[in-house]
Amino acid sequence: MKYKFFILVIGIVALLAFQAKVIMPWVYDIVASDLFLVDSGDDPSRFSANTLMTDKAFEQCNANIANEILTEQTLSFAEAPTSAFSLGNFEYIISSDLKISPANEASYIKKYACRIKYLEKDDTTNVIDPDNWTITGISGFDNN
Repeated sequence: MKYKFFILVIGIVALLAFQAKVIMPWVYDIVASDLFLVDSGDDPSRFSANTLMTDKAFEQCNANIANEILTEQTLSFAEAPTSAFSLGNFEYIISSDLKISPANEASYIKKYACRIKYLEKDDTTNVIDPDNWTITGISGFDNN
């Protein structure tokens, strides 16, 4: 019985040492490599910037809001987004205001944010086509 416990402790220590000295350095090398790197040619931006792609993303978000979310109200969209960020890999976050004028009620301003992805990667020839965009989230319209 005494030897079984001793062998169990030695086995656990050996497994921990093997993990720390062999397995974890190997995992760190894999993580540090380019194995998980996605080089799409669209770099993320830490600051809001208006580019061709963020402007088209803004237009697609506005069209989606007008055609699918707030179809019963009169809408007035801003001419440019409040902020537009590229997340990289042709994904964008657009934030803006819009004026909503419901029938027989006072109009009001609503802030919204839209996360959108361009599906055609660096091919910008059909950037106007809504089928080339997918909206992954819109916030700000929970109460409508």
